[in-house]
Amino acid sequence: MNAALRLACIDADAPPLFNLSPDGIHRTGYEPAAADLVASVMGRDLEWVITGWDNMIPMVQRGEVDAVWCGQGMIPERIALVDFTQPYAVFNETVLVRADDPARSNTSMDGYKVGAIAGSANLKVAQTIVGAEIVEFTGPSVFEDMIAALRTGTVDAFVDDDVVMIPLADNDPDFVVAFTAETRNPWGIGVQKGNAVLLGELNRALDTVIADGRLAKVWSTWMPDLAFPLAK
Repeated sequence: MNAALRLACIDADAPPLFNLSPDGIHRTGYEPAAADLVASVMGRDLEWVITGWDNMIPMVQRGEVDAVWCGQGMIPERIALVDFTQPYAVFNETVLVRADDPARSNTSMDGYKVGAIAGSANLKVAQTIVGAEIVEFTGPSVFEDMIAALRTGTVDAFVDDDVVMIPLADNDPDFVVAFTAETRNPWGIGVQKGNAVLLGELNRALDTVIADGRLAKVWSTWMPDLAFPLAK
C-alpha cells in the first residue's frame, strides 16, 4: 500500500476554502475536497498535518510533510522556497473595511492602517494602497487575527483572497468590501525543492481531475457563484 500523502495546512474557519476541523484530522471545504480527490487518483490516503501559517513551508523544506496545500498563491517569494504544481485554483484579492467606512478604492485610504499576511500576494496588494501604513500579520491564526484587528479598530482595513473575504462581508454586518483587485493569482501545491517524482505525480493527478471535470464539480459544490477558472 502507498504511504499516506501528508499535507500541511492551518486550521481556520475560512469558508468556502476550509472550515475549522472538529478533531484536527477531518477537514471540509474546497481545498480539503480537492486534496481528497487528487490523493484518490494517486492511490494514496490523505493525512492533514495542522500547523501554523509560518511553519507550513519550513515543514515541507525539512521533509516533515510531503507538501503544503493551503492557500499558497504562487508568488516569487514562495517559488524560491518550494516547487509548485500547476494551479488548482485562481483567485483575486479583496480589501475589507468596517461597514460604516466609505472607502472604495486604493486611492481613498490615505493614512489607513491596512493589514495583510506577511510575505503574501495579499501584502503586495496592500502595498498599492496610496498613503497606507502596512501592518503585517504572522502567526498560527493570521486570518482570525486580521478579522479581530479590523473589528476592534487596530487596523482600518485588511486584504485577503476574494474567495474568503466576499462571503465574510456577506455574512458579517460589521464589514463591507472596499474593492477587489483583479490579480488572477494562481494557487498551487508546494513540494520540497527537487522532488520531481512527487511533483510529477501531483501534476498528473491534477491533469486527470481537471480533464474529466471532477475538480470543476468540487469547485461548483463549494463555490457555485465563482466560475471554474481552469481549462480542461
